[in-house]
Amino acid sequence: MKFVVKVYRDEEINLSPLEGRSVAILGYGNQGRAWALNLRDSGIKVYVGLERRGSSWAKALEDGLNPLPTSEAVSKADVIAFLIPDMSHKEVWLNSVKPYMKKGADLVFAHAFTVYYKLVDVPTNSDVYMIAPKSPGELVRRSYVLGGGVPALVAVYQDVSGKALEKALAISKALGCARAGVVETTFKEEVETDLFGEQVILVGGIVELIRASFETLVEAGYQPEMAYFETINELKLIVDMIYERGLGGMLRSVSDTAKYGGLTVGKFVIDESVRQRMKKVLDDVRSGEFARKWLEEYSRGMPTVIKGLKEVDDGIEDVVGRQLRELMAKGLKWGTHKG
Repeated sequence: MKFVVKVYRDEEINLSPLEGRSVAILGYGNQGRAWALNLRDSGIKVYVGLERRGSSWAKALEDGLNPLPTSEAVSKADVIAFLIPDMSHKEVWLNSVKPYMKKGADLVFAHAFTVYYKLVDVPTNSDVYMIAPKSPGELVRRSYVLGGGVPALVAVYQDVSGKALEKALAISKALGCARAGVVETTFKEEVETDLFGEQVILVGGIVELIRASFETLVEAGYQPEMAYFETINELKLIVDMIYERGLGGMLRSVSDTAKYGGLTVGKFVIDESVRQRMKKVLDDVRSGEFARKWLEEYSRGMPTVIKGLKEVDDGIEDVVGRQLRELMAKGLKWGTHKG
């Protein structure tokens, strides 16, 4: 199979689409801080817009930036980048962005959810595009400082100027992402694959697989500490090998016994019925059903999320894990879990 996806490299992109233009970074959390500092260090005029004078305000000052109230930052900028949590976009848009933005200012997002599911009513005279670095903001910043970068996705939702993609690529370059490679996608593809991945493996599937395997061992009479090491602690080693060498590279790095057991039993556990449920998950994402349920959940104060987090925190696998991590950090021997 030959992949035909276009990967933009640093040397193919220039910053000229951003010349004479300023960028308002809304939010100064994980991604916001990385964007603001990387753009600034790439020679782009940056305004940091915040809703309140809290810890983020103090951190921006410490980093040598001059934070402003969101509305003021927005009024000065030619490009407005939403780096605040998705579920706060609508309120900030209505109260602090829409009434103050320059006519025709660009709107930029790091995730397609808000625009694709129409949480904001984007103006018809604005370019709307996305730059989505594929890593936490801390790594976006650290890689940039070290002379590298992390990959990113770019997509155009609305191209009024005819240069939206060029501007998205320029911001990717200023963030350092083009050093690693930038892949063009669509808002639809980014949001649907992102939500699917989070639910079936990255956050949902892996958590339940871990808990189920841990509980199976403990219920069969094995020590919780042994179950923890076999089903949770060693998982990081496997994931690191997959990240560095791919699935085949990981399989070639483990014992022959592990190869045989994994290649035969893995397909028994993750069988066709699991794949059919995965397809149902994808159908709900593509139809908008998941977004509808999530927006309703959020409007009720996230009771399902709060309850689920408490159940995980109270689960024996997390209780044992906290104890073992503390003991190992102190260099002490661990003993049998009591209780």
